[in-house]
Amino acid sequence: MRRSRLATLALTLAASLGVTLTLGAAPAQAAATDRYVALGDSYASGVGADSYTSESGSCLRSTNAYPALYNTNIRPASYRSVACSGATTTDVINNQLSALSSTTTLVSVTIGGNDVGFSSIMSTCVLQGETQCVAAVQAAEDKARTQLPGKLANVYNGIRSRAPSARVVVVGYPVFYQLGTVCVGLSATSRAKINEGINLVDDITRTAATSAGFTFADVRSIFVGHQLCSYGEKWLHALNYLNLTVSYHPTAAGQSGGYYPVFRSAAG
Repeated sequence: MRRSRLATLALTLAASLGVTLTLGAAPAQAAATDRYVALGDSYASGVGADSYTSESGSCLRSTNAYPALYNTNIRPASYRSVACSGATTTDVINNQLSALSSTTTLVSVTIGGNDVGFSSIMSTCVLQGETQCVAAVQAAEDKARTQLPGKLANVYNGIRSRAPSARVVVVGYPVFYQLGTVCVGLSATSRAKINEGINLVDDITRTAATSAGFTFADVRSIFVGHQLCSYGEKWLHALNYLNLTVSYHPTAAGQSGGYYPVFRSAAG
């Protein structure tokens, strides 16, 4: 029997049973009506992924960042990214939430790392050694436990207030190091402590997002094998003395191979 004849019979049967066949392009077509706004810090703006837009200035929004890739591939009805390098939860509230409206239907946000001092922690670990590194991460963990839940709740409440009908995807951070490998630079103890701190921030963020009724997009698993000290293609920049800004941020491959598919799946 010809394939066309089989296809016709299959469609006829589906129609008679009231079944809707879902084609591969359907999710993209459904998302074409979305009005999408991206919020957050450097991991959302795409620092480290190159191809920065001139309009973004020091916010360093990249056309290779996961929100921009979603816009390029899915083509929602409208798209705006106000994510900015260095942003904290306060910055999101004061400078980014105004991009939302009652017509916004999809929001992404990556935030929290700067509130606990990701950048200063890494500087301490690189320049001051293991003891100071462990102490700096521990201090950040203590701060995260006591302050981050409330800060995130303020952001999430603001998002819900301005975009009450939107699907909201909270996107986390990758763990920096693969442990148990031969690796130069920071000590194994420092690397393990840094990973511990990132895991804590992600876990706190997931709990806060879930409590707000939002979806948490966890990128930690997909980055395994592509972390610093791994043997696969690195999806994170190591310390770059010539361009400190990109250090410990996802590469373009990290955005396209790690962040984008996880966000795309969570966005629905």
